[in-house]
Amino acid sequence: MDFKTTLLRTDDDLGPLIARLAAAIVMFPHGAQKALGWFGGGGFSKTMEGMTGMGLPSLIVFLVIVAEFLGPLALAAGFLSRAAAAGFVAVMVGAIVTVHGQHGFFMDWYGQQGAQGFEYHLLMIGLALVVMVRGGGAFSVDGRLVRS
Repeated sequence: MDFKTTLLRTDDDLGPLIARLAAAIVMFPHGAQKALGWFGGGGFSKTMEGMTGMGLPSLIVFLVIVAEFLGPLALAAGFLSRAAAAGFVAVMVGAIVTVHGQHGFFMDWYGQQGAQGFEYHLLMIGLALVVMVRGGGAFSVDGRLVRS
């Protein structure tokens, strides 16, 4: 099996389709906040400034912005689904390790923790792992490319 087939292989299963669309819909606003300043976000320059101010290297911050903004677009289309999903896993693990892990498991629904826990991140990792294992699934560009 060649690299293209290994990276893009999938079948017409609806499970990966549902996982990739759910992940794309939830992640897109986060990426748009960081890249464009939509949905109350700071945009590219403020994100770079804020995250490098936390001690992250600028290359890592740039890759986070790319993964969160372009990754959902790729997943929605089912294009390079495994790579986009791997980007989500990397970003979510990084967020847990650098920020959210210290605040416990739960989201801060009632404003009592002072910050968000990592339950959202685990859900996103789970959705992304489905796509990494199974590929883009039904109605994916990946599937079309392998079959052509």
